[in-house]
Amino acid sequence: MTTISKETLSNSRVLVVGDVMLDRYWYGAVDRISPEAPVPVVRITREEERCGGAANVAFNVATLGAQASLLTVVGDDEASHKLEELVAKTGLRTHFGRDTALKTTVKLRVIGRQQQLLRLDFENTPKSEVLATQTATFEHLLPQHDAILFSDYGKGGLAHVSDMIERARQLQKPILIDPKGSDYSRYQYATAITPNRAELQQVIGGWNSEEDLRTKAHQLRTQLHVDAVLLTRSEEGMTLFDAQGEMHVTAQAREVFDVTGAGDTVIATMAALVGAGLPLRDAVPLANRAGGLVVGKFGTATVSYEELFA
Repeated sequence: MTTISKETLSNSRVLVVGDVMLDRYWYGAVDRISPEAPVPVVRITREEERCGGAANVAFNVATLGAQASLLTVVGDDEASHKLEELVAKTGLRTHFGRDTALKTTVKLRVIGRQQQLLRLDFENTPKSEVLATQTATFEHLLPQHDAILFSDYGKGGLAHVSDMIERARQLQKPILIDPKGSDYSRYQYATAITPNRAELQQVIGGWNSEEDLRTKAHQLRTQLHVDAVLLTRSEEGMTLFDAQGEMHVTAQAREVFDVTGAGDTVIATMAALVGAGLPLRDAVPLANRAGGLVVGKFGTATVSYEELFA
C-alpha cells in the first residue's frame, strides 16, 4: 500500500461544498414499555452533538491532517449556531451562507441499549438566491485549493453544482463527488463519483453479475464523461471503474459497530490524498482502509493520519 508523508498530506488543501447538518444523539435507558402504545420508554440520560453531512466530511479531511475549507448554506437558527460552534473547534475554514427562511438540517437519533431506536429529521430546502451568492464565494476559493469535494445529501445545497464543476475543470482541479438521487447528469465531467450500492442501483438499475455491473458502470462513466466511478460496497469492499478497467479492494473492517458516516470518511480520504498528488488508483486502498477503521467506531467518526498508516 502506498504511503504518503504527514508533511505532504498537510499541504493538501481540500474545498468541501455541500449540505451540512447537525447530528444530535440522545442516549437513554430503556426499562419499560409505554402504557399508551406498544413503544419503549427511553429515559434520556445524556445528549451529544456532532458535525454531520458535509461538515463531517470536512472534519474527516482535517482529522487526517490535510487542510479543509467548508462552503455551505445554513439557516439562522439555534441548530446553525450550534453547528458553527462545533465547526469552530475543528480547525476548518468555514464559509457559511445564511438563509433566514431555511431550517438547518438536524438529524436526531435516540439511542437505547447501544442501538438506534429512532431517527427524527428536521429540514427544508434553501432558496436559490442564497446558493447563487455561494457560487461567487466558490469562484474566489477555487484557485486556493488542490481538490474539490462535493458532498450532496439532496437537501438543495448543490443546485448549482454543474456550474461549479465547469469552473473547477477550467482550473484543472480534481473533482470528487458523493452523489445523491437518480439523475447524475448534473455531475458530468467530474473526476470521480463515489456512490454506494443502493445509490448506484437508483441510477443504473440492478445487476445480476459482476460482468453486468462492469458493463453498466463503464456505460455510466462514459455517459457522464467522468474519469472514474468508485463503488463502495460495505462488507464487499470497493470497486474502481476507470479507463484502465476495474480495480477491486476487499473490505478491511474487523468489527462493524456502526456504518454511519463511513462514506464520508472514504471520500474525504480520497480527496485529501488526491489533493496531495496521489493518483486515484493509489488513493483507493487507503480510503478503503479508512472506511474499515471508521465502522469500528460509533456514530459519525473520523480517522487520523497515525491510525491510517499504523
